[in-house]
Amino acid sequence: MEPFAVSDEARSMQAYAEELRATFTRLQERGPEIHRQARAVQVTEKSRDGLVSATVGARGDLIRLDLDPRIYRRQDSRELADVITDTVHRATEKARARVVELFEPLVPGDQMKEHLEGDLESVLERMAAQMLGKR
Repeated sequence: MEPFAVSDEARSMQAYAEELRATFTRLQERGPEIHRQARAVQVTEKSRDGLVSATVGARGDLIRLDLDPRIYRRQDSRELADVITDTVHRATEKARARVVELFEPLVPGDQMKEHLEGDLESVLERMAAQMLGKR
């Protein structure tokens, strides 16, 4: 081995550090505006029968729930609860997808999704693999 030869591992770590630096620069430049847009995300979803309307924010927090008066003709409260839950979940999925889409120019979609889902294990595994050049 040459005295100043750089190992593949060192080159991989250097490339990863440069990638992180470039990502950080992009985040500094464009991040605040994208973050503002992401915080403003609101998605409204209607139930399949159109009687329930749920609006959620970027994190899936329920902002508004509207029930058509015809919903009270149903006698099954469990069915109503299931319809509301399903509608809110579908709205939440669409809101998350919109946030991932907004951040796509700065953060790869799969990574952003892992962050939003709180999947720390996957995030750390991905970072370790990138540092070692195992993309």
